[in-house]
Amino acid sequence: MMTDQDAQDFVDRFAAAWAARDASAFLALWHPHGTLHYPFAGRVIAGREIGALNDFTKAQSPHLVWNLVGWTRRGDVIVIEWRTTNRIGDREVAFGGVDKLTLKDGKIIEEVVYTDTAPLQAARRGERFEALIQLPASAAA
Repeated sequence: MMTDQDAQDFVDRFAAAWAARDASAFLALWHPHGTLHYPFAGRVIAGREIGALNDFTKAQSPHLVWNLVGWTRRGDVIVIEWRTTNRIGDREVAFGGVDKLTLKDGKIIEEVVYTDTAPLQAARRGERFEALIQLPASAAA
């Protein structure tokens, strides 16, 4: 089982890989038999494909900026909260999510990304995202 320092080191490397958007830095984090469950893709992505995914994402979203908000862990599972900004057309869009990373031998064997894609899909269509529940304005000041 990993130590608190092992977990901190892993999170630091994960954040650095995002900051650099470097395919080899991402690949170094992944177990070759790992799987990524990613709501932006139409299928599960294999760990060995992470470098190619990074290159594709970087080409499609050159203005994407990823920021670490916080993290926690239990055993060999690390949960990372993040926030990103990106440009869609001439608009900057900010959104966040959580990644649940299960590690094996210090590398990601499974990653599940949780984020709401509805606002991004609306922005891509040039529409304004409307919340499903329209609450009245709060009377409390």
